[in-house]
Amino acid sequence: MRVIGLTGGIATGKSTVARFFTDRGIPVIDADQLARDAVQPGSPALKQIVATFGREILTSDGALDRKRLGSLIFSDSDKRSQLERILHPAIRKLAEARIRQAAAAGHKRLIYMAPLLIEAGATDRVDDIWVVTVRPEVQLERVMQRDCISLKQALQIIGSQMPLADKEHCGSVVIDNSGTEAETISALEAIWAQETGSNRND
Repeated sequence: MRVIGLTGGIATGKSTVARFFTDRGIPVIDADQLARDAVQPGSPALKQIVATFGREILTSDGALDRKRLGSLIFSDSDKRSQLERILHPAIRKLAEARIRQAAAAGHKRLIYMAPLLIEAGATDRVDDIWVVTVRPEVQLERVMQRDCISLKQALQIIGSQMPLADKEHCGSVVIDNSGTEAETISALEAIWAQETGSNRND
C-alpha cells in the first residue's frame, strides 16, 4: 500500500484537500485526531503530560485542557519540545496501527495528513510528501478570519511555524490552494489522475 503524507501550514486548506480523497473512498488518517485520541483520560500519554506540566492542564472532568496547555507551551520552545517527546511516540503507535488496518482492508493508497509531518521527523512512515500551500497574504488573511485574531497575533502564529517555502521544497507534489475550492479540486483531479494512471480504476 502506498502512503502519501499530506502536510502544510496553518490555514492552507489541508482539510479541504483531505476531503477530496475521502469523497473518493481513499482512507485519510488525521494526525491531529490521533493526537486527541492519544491523550484520552487514563491514557499513558496524558499521565506523562500531567506529570510533566501539572494537574492544572486538566479540565474538571479529567480531560486535557488543550487551550491551557497551548498557552503554556506556545512561547516556550523547551516546554513545546517536552510535549512533543511525549506525544510523537504515542501518535506514531496509533498511526502505524491505522496504516496496518487500511492495508489489511485491501486499500492501495492512503493519505496521512499531518501538519508537522516534516518537523516531527515522521517522513519515514510515508512514501511521498504532498504539500498544501497558499500565498503568504492569503494565509495571513485566512488565519485572521478563521481565528478572529489581530494581524499581530496571526503573524506571531505563522512565524512560529516552519516557513511554507521550506515545506514546499520537501514535497514531490505542491498543491496551491490560494484560489477557490473549485480551482483546487480541479488541480487535485489532474494530480490524482497522474498518480493513479488515467487508464486505471484504482
